Amino acid sequence: MNVPKNNLYLAMQGAMILTLAGLVTKILSAAYRVPYQNIVGDIGFYIYQQVYPFYGMSVILATSGFPVIISKVIVDLGHNTSKATQSKILTVSFWFLAGLGFFMFLPLFLFALQIAQFMGDVHLAPLIKVTSFSFLLIPFLSTYRGVFQAQQDMKPTAISQVIEQGVRVSFILVSSFLMIKAGFTLYETGVGAFFSSILGSVAALLFFFFYSNNKHEQVRHSPQDKVRLKTLLIIRKICKYSFTIGICSLLLILIQLIDSLHLYALLTDMGIDEETAKRTKGIYDRGQPLIQLGTVVATSFALSIVPVLSTAKADNHTDFITKKIHLSIKLCLVIASGATIGLIAIMKPTNIMLFTDSSGSFLLMILIGSIFFTSLCLTLFAILQGLDFTVFPAITVLVGTLIKLLVNNYLVPIYGIYGAASSTTFAYFVVALSNYVYLAHKGYVFKEYKALYKIVGSNSLMVCSILLYLVFMKQYGLAFDERMGAAITALAAVVLGGFVYGIMILKLKVFSREELVNIPIINKVMK
Repeated sequence: MNVPKNNLYLAMQGAMILTLAGLVTKILSAAYRVPYQNIVGDIGFYIYQQVYPFYGMSVILATSGFPVIISKVIVDLGHNTSKATQSKILTVSFWFLAGLGFFMFLPLFLFALQIAQFMGDVHLAPLIKVTSFSFLLIPFLSTYRGVFQAQQDMKPTAISQVIEQGVRVSFILVSSFLMIKAGFTLYETGVGAFFSSILGSVAALLFFFFYSNNKHEQVRHSPQDKVRLKTLLIIRKICKYSFTIGICSLLLILIQLIDSLHLYALLTDMGIDEETAKRTKGIYDRGQPLIQLGTVVATSFALSIVPVLSTAKADNHTDFITKKIHLSIKLCLVIASGATIGLIAIMKPTNIMLFTDSSGSFLLMILIGSIFFTSLCLTLFAILQGLDFTVFPAITVLVGTLIKLLVNNYLVPIYGIYGAASSTTFAYFVVALSNYVYLAHKGYVFKEYKALYKIVGSNSLMVCSILLYLVFMKQYGLAFDERMGAAITALAAVVLGGFVYGIMILKLKVFSREELVNIPIINKVMK
């Protein structure tokens, strides 16, 4: 396949830089919630998680949503054109996002109390107000990142993401610890946490400002000379990509948002007292960092394989596309299934290790099933977008969100919090299945059935080894009810399970040698 080497190299190099930066930031984003929960407890964690989807939406749009959209609009409309044309695209994009950011900021700020009342907890209003300001930063961060990504210079975006997350996490943990020590309420501590989050975004913006000045590439948002490109065309492109790429990037946040808006209210409507409902929702929210961490690990390798699909499709290299798709899906299935089943097997000691007690371990087992389906969703989104099938994945995200809402309303009154966990996993399952069926309909059927049997066999042996190990530990009185014992038990089980699983995947030759060479990092190890 003769994809131009320079384009291929730049695309793969850029994808790897963003993948590594994304891996670091998402690990930070997931991991800090564990010490945060330890500092504020389950009720404090409930307070934070209730409002987090609003903030998370702004961060995702400014990190992986709108920057990609702007870079695609520049490539589509401004490739091989004058600087005046490219400048107009940036100017229109900036003001469009500024209007959109203000449109999202205003109702959150003005109607914070009404939103909090709808959520069933009026004390959340100050947190919602603070969070609303994050939407005002979207146009600035998105435009800077979009400019550099359009030039295939991924380093500034990657550095800004790490700075943003590093500052945010550090300030959240330090401020929360100090505020709890000083006697502030859990709600006031939550306000401090979201204020710290905004500081992270400001730090990223300052980095871009100084970086651009040093590079003499400062983004301008002033009117430029007249060009032939019509403003309406640029806006139409932005709107199209906002629906397709933007909506897909919000999959996890939209599902969380449904729970934030009405799960607590559903629990109190069942007759559960407010404090118990808050604690129950806080325990339920323990699953979110686990899902986020499991998903990013499972998709990081798979997503790094698909950046050249658009070029390959344009050049009609069908065999190359098929091989890349098969490898991406297979890699996702291997890592996602191993992470999901392995984590379910050691959920109780992991729960104690991370969150101090075993409350809700069975609940988290149900919720952790989402790791497999979310990983598959994100991989399929990337493949379909690479093949220029962008509308259908976005529609399935909206359908999945609606399914989550409807199933929540049906299951939660009957099964309580377990109904919410089941509805989350089911919604992700529907989205993943729909996108796979659509991909198969377009002629890209995953036919490596032998590999599926081998993956199932490898997982079975891994689970057996972990369960035998746990039985052995319990038989000889090495209980994991204490946190230190649970940590040793869980980490040892991870090493044992990962070793057995990895050996089986290699021994059963789930991947051919040619495929292993095409997997980033592994190919360097082989060399």
